Amino acid sequence: MPGMMDTILNLGFNDSVAQRLIEKSGDEKFVYDLYSRFISMFSEIAKGMDRNKFEEIKKKGIEGKELVTEYKKLYEDEQGTKFPESSQEQLMIAVESIFRSWNNERARVYRELNNIDDRMGTAVVIQKMVFGNMNDSSATGVAFTRNPSTGEKEVTGEYLIHAQGEDIVAGIRTPDPMEHMKTTMPKIYEEFEGISEKLEKHYRNMQDIEFTVEDGRLYILQTRNGKRTAWAAVKIAVDMMKERLITEEEAILSVEPKSVSQIIQGDFDSAELKKAVLMGKGLPGSLGVASGRVVLDSARVPKEGKTILVRDETSPEDIKGISLAEGILTVRGGITSHGAVVARGMGKCCVTGCGDIVIDEKKREFTLNGHVIKEGDYISLSGYTGNIYIGQIPIREAKIAGEFKEFLEMAARHKRLGVRANADTPLDAAAAIEMGAEGIGLCRTEHMFFQEERIWAVREMILADNHEDRKKALDKIMTMQERDFIEMFRIMKDNPFAIRLLDPPLHEFLPKNENDIQYMAQLLNAEPEKVRKRVAALQEHNPMLGLRGCRLAVVYPEIYEMQAEAISKAYLECLKENIDIKLEIMIPLTISREELKYVKEKVSAVIDPKVKYLLGTMIELPRACVTAGEIAKEAEFFSFGTNDLTQTTLGFSRDDAGLFIGEYEAKEIIKKDPFVTIDKDGVGKLVEIAAKSGKAARKNLEVGVCGEHGGDPESVMFFNSLEIDYVSCSPYRIPISIVSAAQAFIKDKSC
Repeated sequence: MPGMMDTILNLGFNDSVAQRLIEKSGDEKFVYDLYSRFISMFSEIAKGMDRNKFEEIKKKGIEGKELVTEYKKLYEDEQGTKFPESSQEQLMIAVESIFRSWNNERARVYRELNNIDDRMGTAVVIQKMVFGNMNDSSATGVAFTRNPSTGEKEVTGEYLIHAQGEDIVAGIRTPDPMEHMKTTMPKIYEEFEGISEKLEKHYRNMQDIEFTVEDGRLYILQTRNGKRTAWAAVKIAVDMMKERLITEEEAILSVEPKSVSQIIQGDFDSAELKKAVLMGKGLPGSLGVASGRVVLDSARVPKEGKTILVRDETSPEDIKGISLAEGILTVRGGITSHGAVVARGMGKCCVTGCGDIVIDEKKREFTLNGHVIKEGDYISLSGYTGNIYIGQIPIREAKIAGEFKEFLEMAARHKRLGVRANADTPLDAAAAIEMGAEGIGLCRTEHMFFQEERIWAVREMILADNHEDRKKALDKIMTMQERDFIEMFRIMKDNPFAIRLLDPPLHEFLPKNENDIQYMAQLLNAEPEKVRKRVAALQEHNPMLGLRGCRLAVVYPEIYEMQAEAISKAYLECLKENIDIKLEIMIPLTISREELKYVKEKVSAVIDPKVKYLLGTMIELPRACVTAGEIAKEAEFFSFGTNDLTQTTLGFSRDDAGLFIGEYEAKEIIKKDPFVTIDKDGVGKLVEIAAKSGKAARKNLEVGVCGEHGGDPESVMFFNSLEIDYVSCSPYRIPISIVSAAQAFIKDKSC
């Protein structure tokens, strides 16, 4: 847990040690600097004292032995006991404090963000001290064997001459780039380069190395796999595979699936960027771009809305604010400071070390090169250049190209599960193909009608109180449907295309206010009162469990007949263009074989015999899961709607669960939001039962998952272990699903 747990430097100092060090080094200033640093750090971390109180004493100009005396006096005043002289006593107090830091807020938030089990526990590392602040031939630094922002194969990092490790990590001083060390300490740099290459080859991964130079001698303090941006992770994986340092499978496993979404966050719109006002520049701490409202305190970062956290420097206490913010901007610190490292790990845009910023916390504003930015004003950051702009700049999506394209193609070769998209419009379908989808697993036809010019025709259909008026409205809708399907078939070509017939809770389409009712009355050539009464008659106590899905087709068969006819006409039109779409027609919300059989007959009766298609159902109710063997006798495919299946299994409304889900997670009643990661023990069991019994009843039954769980890495891992053929998710989560499916297959194969 880098940077999340506490560190105490120079432990073991006491008056006797200080005296011996002075005799050995001949540098009293250096020794008392170490001693005072230790007292301050020990008091803050082991005893919870306020570091600012020590800083206030130092600001008085007190130095050397007198400063140590004043620090000890402050300790005694606050703790009611003298500062411990025994090295053994200091050690035991420090060890206990480090163990305690496992449960501080920043460590808990870090574990939550990185899916680390609270029960895992931690360890304390005790190391011999070397002193980077001994003289001008001493230094401390942090460096990466490859660039953690871009992935380029070059030693990248920072160092400070005459400093200790905390100085560079805490971001209190802005360090020099490693490139400068070639001039200032050429032999040390050459030695460090050789060690870096050796460590990277040994660990088969990009390394994050902490080092100290003491009086011209290089010490490697620790090495670990380095945090990197998503862009860098992909480039490093592809490059190392090409360098034959790792295999294709190791390359795939080295990239965190969720981080893949950061790659398609994109860049600023180039035309809008030209108009933007550049007000300053810092160091590019973490790739990506961000626009948001300025917040100057982590505690004030809201859970909703896009914000930019602006700080003098970030500390581990800021982790919660960093996790909520869109981007981070700091006055001090380099690309290896706490803020930059944590931002990279979270995929956040970060600009550090902009020393021209002056923050006024009382006025809640900052100034930069003459510009005054108040808390709540918009700014934009570029983690590619370090540029800071006034205002909000639109962000355009990135393209699948270069190493990212190579990586996704490599992942696609190593997966078992198919990956399709949930796409409802031609725009969605085009985006899905761009992202690497192998077809459409869910086209929600009701979403085609939310545009302003279309919704009135749907309302007309819903509010009709006789077959003739309903048919007139349906004829208007059919033309729209046919046109949409033709356009989407052309985009998808010969890929699988699953169309779910109408499944709207009707309340989503009803007129919402008096103006809508008046306009609807004009369209229907009816009295407003008649429309009001019809709207009232269609109100449902629980619309999510009401007149929706295939129940619409049972009550009003003409609705699904219209849709089937539109699909049929679109198919035949595309057939003339030699587009042989793999058509799948999905009946939603089925609960029994008899229900599916009735709707299937109505739909099949209006489809032209020349149309080739599979007819299946969406499994999204517990009864459908436990009777799946019977339903499979009528269905040629199953598609699990895990969003609704979660609702109906747990009795949680996904629209209202936000009122209590957070409490359930905090009190460990549930580990994760079941609408984000599948509830394996409940909903997952139902999926497993239904998939097994369905395939037992029909051997060639195709089984997919089309809820948003199809884009969650942990859920995809679970689906890979079942008799599931594909997952489907929103277009911009396709790359995550591809990588998740590949990793799941590789891990399963190695077990």
